[in-house]
Formats: sequence, C-alpha cells, structure tokens
Amino acid sequence: MNNHWWSCEENRQVEIARSNQTSRRALLLGAGLALATWKGTRSALADVAISAGKMDRKHDVLVTVFLRGGADGMNMVVPYAEDAYYRNRPNLSIASPKDNRTGANSRSVDLNGFFALHPALSPLIASYREGQMAIVHACGSQDGTRSHFEAMAAIERGLAAEGPGPSTGWLARHLMATELQSDSPLRAVAFGGTLPDSLRGSANTVALESLADFKLETPVESRQRFESALLSLYKQHQDEVAHAGQETLAVLDTLRKIDPSQYKPSNGAKYPDSDLGNGLRQTACLIRADLGLEVAALDKGGWDTHVAQGSTLGILPLALDDLGKSLAAFSADLGGEMSHVTVVVMTEFGRRLAENNGLGTDHGRASVMFLMGGGVKGGQIHAKWPGLEEHQLDETGDLRVTTDYRDILGEVLANRMGNKSVPSVFAGYEPQPVGLLAV
Repeated sequence: MNNHWWSCEENRQVEIARSNQTSRRALLLGAGLALATWKGTRSALADVAISAGKMDRKHDVLVTVFLRGGADGMNMVVPYAEDAYYRNRPNLSIASPKDNRTGANSRSVDLNGFFALHPALSPLIASYREGQMAIVHACGSQDGTRSHFEAMAAIERGLAAEGPGPSTGWLARHLMATELQSDSPLRAVAFGGTLPDSLRGSANTVALESLADFKLETPVESRQRFESALLSLYKQHQDEVAHAGQETLAVLDTLRKIDPSQYKPSNGAKYPDSDLGNGLRQTACLIRADLGLEVAALDKGGWDTHVAQGSTLGILPLALDDLGKSLAAFSADLGGEMSHVTVVVMTEFGRRLAENNGLGTDHGRASVMFLMGGGVKGGQIHAKWPGLEEHQLDETGDLRVTTDYRDILGEVLANRMGNKSVPSVFAGYEPQPVGLLAV
C-alpha cells in the first residue's frame, strides 16, 4: 500500500513539475525569450486567469473565491430555527433575527424563516433579495480526513477525496476541454508566487504578482524601440514562438492603455483595501476592458478559527466583513455586466457544531457555497438539510455533507461556461444538477 501511494505521489509531482516547465516556457516565448524578464514585487493578491482578445459573450466569466482554512458555514448562514445550534454554541452562536434582547447589528439577518445571514455579511442582502445570489448549505467534498492539505487538494483537483486521480486542477481541465478563444500566453495567469492547484496543468500559464507587473523589464526610453524590434522579428516567422510573441506584445499594449492602477470603479462601488478587495477590483478591471477574461480564481485565507473565533466580534466577523464588502463592491461595480459573470465562493470544509474550550471551532465537514451573477436562481437557500440533533450528525458529530461540491461546479460549467464534457473535468464523475441556474 505504501509503495502504491509513493508511486502515485511521485507521478503527481512529475506532472506538476512538467506543468511548471510549460508555464515557464510560455512566459519566455511570450516575452521575447531570454531578452526580457518580468518585473514584480511581492503582494498577496488573488489568482486570476485571463484570456487575451475579446471576451466571448456566449459564455460567462467564472470567478471563484476560495476561503482557505475551513470557513464556518453555520455562523455564515445561521440555522437559527435549530435549537441544537444554540445548545452547542453558547458563546459563539449568532443571535436569531427575532431576538430583541440584542441590538440589530448583533442579530443575524433573516433569509427564509429558517436560515439567516451573519450580520457582517449584510452587504450581500440586497443581492440575495434581488435574486442575484443563491446559497447552498450542507455541501462539500467526500474527504473525511479533516486535513487542510488533503481536503483542499481534493477540491482543487476536482475529486471526491484526495487520492489516486488526475494531478491537474479542475479549472485547468475545464480550460483544456473548452475552445480556445485565442493562443495568448495569458489565457491563464496566477497573481502570486505559484499557480493554485486548481489551475495546475493548463497551457500557456504564467504567474504574476499583480497586473502592473506584466511588462517587459526594459528602460522606458528604449521600450518602444525594443518592442518594435521584437514585433518585426516575430512577423518574419509563422511558427508558434512568433505567434506567441505577437500575442504577448498585443496584450502588453492593451494593459498599458487601460492602466489597471488608474481603474475607477463604477456605480459608487468601494472595494476594501484588502487582498480580496484589490483582487476583485483587478478582476472587474479586466472584465470591463473586454480582454477576454475566462476564469478568475481568488483566495482569502484566515478561516481556521480554532481560537478566538468570535460571534459578532472576533476573527471570523472580521473576515466576513471583508468578504461581504468585497463581493458587494464587485457586484455593484460591474452592474449589468454581472449577467455575464458567475461568482462561486467555496471552502475546503466547515467547522464542528460544538464550540471548543478555546472559544473557537475545530475542523468539521459540511459548509456553505455562495453563487452570484449570471443565470443564478437567487433569493433561495438550496439545501438538503440533514439537521443538527445528535442522531442527524455524522459519526464524529459534524454537519453531514448532503450536496457534493462537484454538482454545483458542474452545473456552472455546463450551463454558464459552455463546457460540453463536464465529467472529464471531475475525473469521470457525472454531476447531478442542483437547480441553481437557469438553463
């Protein structure tokens, strides 16, 4: 058994190394080979995959926000009608919308008479009530290890649980399974030091720290002359290297013209000055610039709340405040463009029902997912709710997973992203539609 595991892991590492080599090769080909380098400074911005050229309006832009650390779905979307919720969380529970013993800012916001939204997420209430946001509760993967590494690896690889299977990411396989809109080396880009596992294996992929870093490292006074010389050189040939070079120079010119650092949000939208806020702001910039953005995969860490989680004050409420304000700003900024955007918010697993002695919650099982934007049947909680009484929990006392995360992602890919071979994205798994999206 150990030899088999080592063989699988060894093969996985070889495939990852090859994908990194492909990324580096694309970077060099697209930027004048060894004549050019990228300039960047470290920033913890989100990961964004873009495609150069004009955006294909037949399909949505998919924006995924991964909450790394295991977000507490039961305090994000509160099952306030369940007595067991309050019995198990005497210090961490969120007050019912009907509880007049506390102030309005400390009470959850009613959604459907059973579930309510954490008050820190109240900026999203308008989207929910206007039918532009849907919520899926008691969802997740089939991974029962409660290990961050194992659970995140399973979801980013598009598997039921971590183990044998493709080492490439589900987003990478989606991109490979759908028609290329252009041969740009920027079809997939990660803002950060490395690609997220969800994009591992996608062709023409590079890693950047921010959009401002996507430029040739040449003196300003000689840049135009240098780029003209490169373009002239590329036009003399018809091979893949020449074509990639021309595509990259065109993208550089477009990014220089739109100047992402000067992007002005629309409709009074105000993004938080946070990694997530700045990442979504850049994503909106790319969508508005009509650069052909296909997928944006953003991260937000800080959800591993073993201690000092808090109810309406503490680590979790602060994280939720950033999440709610960032998503609300993104939706307001894009306005009508949201009809061509689908946002999915997810996490690797939820938290235990019972609070611990550190006034936090430990690793659990099921959590929540949020969907916003194009075609979403909003204003609804989609849940096969299993209940929170002892006999309704799983064998370790956690909220059971009743909706597979792949069913949700598969429905998005099939209905909004034009993917006609969704099972290939999830290693042969046939997703069952949840009914979240209009066909």
